[in-house]
Amino acid sequence: MHHMTMRLPKHELHEEGGQARRSSKGIASCIVEGYGRRRYKADFIKFLTYAHASCDETILHLNFIKETHVKVKDEVDELLHHYDSLGRKINKFIKYVEMNWKSTRNPQPVTRNP
Repeated sequence: MHHMTMRLPKHELHEEGGQARRSSKGIASCIVEGYGRRRYKADFIKFLTYAHASCDETILHLNFIKETHVKVKDEVDELLHHYDSLGRKINKFIKYVEMNWKSTRNPQPVTRNP
């Protein structure tokens, strides 16, 4: 995503390109932050939902780019395929967490042996 958007014309580099880069990077950020809160099922699901929303936003920006920049159409089509697949995987994982994840509301403190 990053490399493709950096080849957009200058006027789009910071506009649509910047939006696409931020939303695509937000997917991983939300998953990581949610995993860090995995002890709390509701928080974990909330951040996975944010990741799914960022994936949907990325698809939207890719469609905007595809409509206006013919030079990158093939590359955008490939990225759209990957982000669509990723969105489906995130959705399945959210459902898995909703059904199977055990929340530990009062977790025991983590102790480390020196």
